Amino acid sequence: MAEEVRRKKNKKSKIILISGTYFDYPLLFLVIFLVGVGLLMVYSSSFYEGRIKHDNSSYFFTRQLIFAMMGFTALLIVSVVRYQILQKLVYVGLIMGAAFMILLKVKGIDKNGSTRWLQVGPIRFQPSEFVKLVLIVYVAYILTRYSGELKTLKGTIKILFIPAVFVVLIAIENLSTAIICFIIIVAMWFVATPRWFYALVLGGLGLIGLVGSVFLVGYRSSRIDAWLHPETAKNGYQVMQSLYAVGSGGLFGRGLGGSIQKMGAVPEAYNDMIFSIICEELGIVGAVAIIIVFIMFIWRIKFIAEGAPDRFGALLCVGVIAHIGFQVFVNIGVVTNTIPNTGVTLPFISYGGTSLMMLLAEMGMIFSVSRQIKPYKPGRIER
Repeated sequence: MAEEVRRKKNKKSKIILISGTYFDYPLLFLVIFLVGVGLLMVYSSSFYEGRIKHDNSSYFFTRQLIFAMMGFTALLIVSVVRYQILQKLVYVGLIMGAAFMILLKVKGIDKNGSTRWLQVGPIRFQPSEFVKLVLIVYVAYILTRYSGELKTLKGTIKILFIPAVFVVLIAIENLSTAIICFIIIVAMWFVATPRWFYALVLGGLGLIGLVGSVFLVGYRSSRIDAWLHPETAKNGYQVMQSLYAVGSGGLFGRGLGGSIQKMGAVPEAYNDMIFSIICEELGIVGAVAIIIVFIMFIWRIKFIAEGAPDRFGALLCVGVIAHIGFQVFVNIGVVTNTIPNTGVTLPFISYGGTSLMMLLAEMGMIFSVSRQIKPYKPGRIER
């Protein structure tokens, strides 16, 4: 009897926990490297403001370190749990995401003209970062379960209706995050069923929504002017200071900690504009090295997606690739004034506890997928 109970417990634990031996150490190294660089650059770019505002030069670094430790704990926990369990929790996450967005409209904290934060006791967090994770899981789930509906435009719209509602809710206060969520959804859908005509329709709808949201909100249209004419635009100060920082770094930079622009010249130097400080202190060489690491990072997740044991796992990887890849592009594009200014952080590197924790939780999912990849057997032809 005792032996039978033990077998049932072991069987149940195998359903929830992963017993495989494979672990993607190259990807883990890249994650640790990016977070480590982020901590280093957060301290370097924030010690002046930390001393001025909080009388503690390591104030922002300490907070980021705490969130990094919490994030890695979440990564380890999620990585040993079978990612298939997420399919059973997807609607719980969806309800939580909707509740957070509603609370944001009622009790959100206004900062710089937009309401993006919720305060719960001493903890302040951005619900939109949680919603990104929820949308990746939910879209992967519905594209797997209702794949037959994707054959028609009507079915596609029906499947993507709930994610579209979340995008609209986010866009009211946070257009940049809404665009990222839209890209995530479309990328996952296109990989699941590459239909160019439907993609053009969805892209057209997204473009109409983007143009409308820009010109309906005054401060967003002013950012277009700052992008086109940063020297004369009223809101062009941040862009110009960022470009000064990028240009003054030269080939090898001023040296770690040697930035001048972070001394109050570049707003949000340790947050959205941290890449400009990287360019100033580490130069073009350092900036290109960071970009190469991100490319290797995305390539590694692509490798895991190709070896994923099922469609759901592969689509989770696609969602994370779209999220991190596009966000890196947007952040660097803003810093170099390639695209209009938006409040988007550089993944793993910019200061932001909610963002870092959710990103590391996403990586936990990816590691969960990688640990279920079937090992190569000699003599078997891979197709």
